[in-house]
Amino acid sequence: MKPTSAAPSSHKATLHRLKKGKQAHISDMSSIHETVQQRLLDLGVTEGTMIKLIRRSLFGGPLMLEANGQLFGLRRVDASLIGVKPL
Repeated sequence: MKPTSAAPSSHKATLHRLKKGKQAHISDMSSIHETVQQRLLDLGVTEGTMIKLIRRSLFGGPLMLEANGQLFGLRRVDASLIGVKPL
């Protein structure tokens, strides 16, 4: 029997694997903690939103992202739980 995981399956693209400067549409936010999900919603970031990876911090630090004309940081662990469809 296969164990189930709350994270998007490993064969799907996730936000933390996006290459610097690349864009994607958010396809799945169901696995992230509701507090993080609410903060993203406050920024207008929902499923279907186009997002761009601006910069990666060193040593597993947060990612700098752009969505809806806003720059914001997101922990890599949270980004790993967000499914995307790369463009």
